[in-house]
Parts: sequence; structure tokens; C-alpha cells
Amino acid sequence: MHQGDRAVRRERRLLVLLGFVSLGLVGGALYLQFFHREDPCPLCIIQRYFFVLVAIFAFLGAGFNNWRGIALLETLVAISALGGLATAARHVYVQSHPGFSCGFDALQPFVDGLPPASWLPQVFRVAGLCETPYPPILGLSLPQWSLIAFALIFVLVVASLRFKRKLRAATR
Repeated sequence: MHQGDRAVRRERRLLVLLGFVSLGLVGGALYLQFFHREDPCPLCIIQRYFFVLVAIFAFLGAGFNNWRGIALLETLVAISALGGLATAARHVYVQSHPGFSCGFDALQPFVDGLPPASWLPQVFRVAGLCETPYPPILGLSLPQWSLIAFALIFVLVVASLRFKRKLRAATR
């Protein structure tokens, strides 16, 4: 079997894994929302959007059989992860500075005005405040876990893109 074919399959498996992990994290957030009454704030909802974007781009990328298509979608995954990373970092900052509002009044109309908020209001509609501290999970808050997840996704995809570039250069 050609080394390039194996590498493409490896990339596709990575993308499928990232897609399922991202959807799993959104599922975990929904579990906490519905069963533990942890209402999502505007920054939570924006992070959900970025996890959904990561999943969509990852699954689309896994459907390609060529490097160019995979690289394009991996780049979109990395950009989405970077956006989620920035949002999660902002959320961690807001929670670590009590009394500093995330702009509930300013962000809520924008987030609630996005089309998915009317399509799936239980999933994408704001119901809480960004500075509300919920019980930590294994010692970390949800925004901290989100920050870690987005950072790992970003690092994995960027490392994969670099490896792919070196592999392609070596086969020329």
C-alpha cells in the first residue's frame, strides 16, 4: 500500500475522531443544561457554535480522498478551534474576575438573533449569565475544559497539517 494512501486514511480517521469528540462535548453541555440545570450563557452558546463548526468541517474533510480537500477542511477546523479558544479564554477571564459581566445584555440579543437560536432554542438560546460559577468537574470549570479541548483540537490539526506538508515535500 502506498504511504500516501495510509496517510490520507489516517487524516480522515483523525477528522472523524475530532468530529465525534466535538459533538460529544456539545452533548455533555446539553446534559449539564437539562439534567443539572446549568443554564448556558452567551459565551457558552458561542462555544457550542464553534464545536459544531469543528464537527461539520471535520466530517466534511473526512469525506475527501485528496490532500487538497482535506487540508482545506483541516484549516477550517483549525480556524474554528482558534475562535473557540478565544471565546473560552474570554469566558475563563470573566469567571475569574467576579463582578465583571460578560455583557449579558449586549451579547444576548446577538446570540439569540442567530438563526439556530430559533431553529433549536433549547440548544442555542441564552438562559444564563457568564459569570455564574457552576460546580467544577475534576477540579476545572466548564470554560476551562472547553479551553483545553479547543487548544488540543487546534494543536492536533496544526501538527497534522505540518506533518502532511513534510510528507508531501518528501514524496516529490
